[in-house]
Amino acid sequence: MNRIMFVCHGNICRSPMAEFIMKHLVNTLGISDRYFIASSATSPEELYSPMYPPAQRELSRHGVPYERREATLLSKEDYNRFDIFALMDERNLRNISRIFTSDPEGKICKLMSFTGNPRDVSDPWYSGDFATAYNDIFEGCVSLLISLEPTLTRAEILRTLSDRA
Repeated sequence: MNRIMFVCHGNICRSPMAEFIMKHLVNTLGISDRYFIASSATSPEELYSPMYPPAQRELSRHGVPYERREATLLSKEDYNRFDIFALMDERNLRNISRIFTSDPEGKICKLMSFTGNPRDVSDPWYSGDFATAYNDIFEGCVSLLISLEPTLTRAEILRTLSDRA
């Protein structure tokens, strides 16, 4: 089973969007039994806060189902419970290094590194642009999924999503 933890600063915008986008992808493709997907924060600022309403609206706009959830904090113990920690930006990378102190198994990476362009995911908390954040996250999740399921292609994933919409 592939255990993926999406991580951002507060766990109310980008990382929960990534969690629900990836869950939607694996559910639609019929491979959800091979995945455990979660999200968390590197900061306690938003602990127990719900997903930010504009993030919920953006997911709904794209037909991505989500459920009520509260922000949770990444813990040192999570390192042994997950295979991949997909971070949204460089600041998350710095913050996670304080939580884990090391990454001996090479589990920590930026989500966009799977696209071949390891840039930061646009942060809608500052920009207000949830559409760009969604597009970045969607592209990162599709690319991550292809890296884990080499028989899948981007075209096949998009076609399956379109057929089941």
